[in-house]
Amino acid sequence: MSSFKGSYSYSVDSKGRINIPAKMRKNLSPDANDLFIITRGFETCLFLYPNDEWIKVEHSLRQLSPADPRHRYVTRTLLQYATESQLDGQFRIIIPKELLQFAKIENEVLILGMLERIEVWNPKVYSDYMTAQSQNESYESVAATVFKPSQE
Repeated sequence: MSSFKGSYSYSVDSKGRINIPAKMRKNLSPDANDLFIITRGFETCLFLYPNDEWIKVEHSLRQLSPADPRHRYVTRTLLQYATESQLDGQFRIIIPKELLQFAKIENEVLILGMLERIEVWNPKVYSDYMTAQSQNESYESVAATVFKPSQE
């Protein structure tokens, strides 16, 4: 099981490649075989799943009902953009141009560890997102709700 955390700033080269930070590579499960699945994320970011974690995502998608239009929409959107990328000898992955455009990524990226996946953001888009979130509700008030003990 992979476990990613932290944030890192990197550049994107002219071929659309980004480095996976050493600390994240260290926490990559051997079961991933250095293979990532890149797809559209939420809030204009990209999701990078190690192959072993992607298999769990596929399992969840298989549990959705093809008769439900919302399930079909999520499945189609997630899978439409899903692309495999193998780490190269310099520990880089290639991000397809279509996904770079979706995430508004040009020269720089912010790489965030999100436990089982990695998120890749345009740093300005991420900064704007965080500013907007903090204007709506403070981190502390959201955390108090999210981490509220269950009533079981």
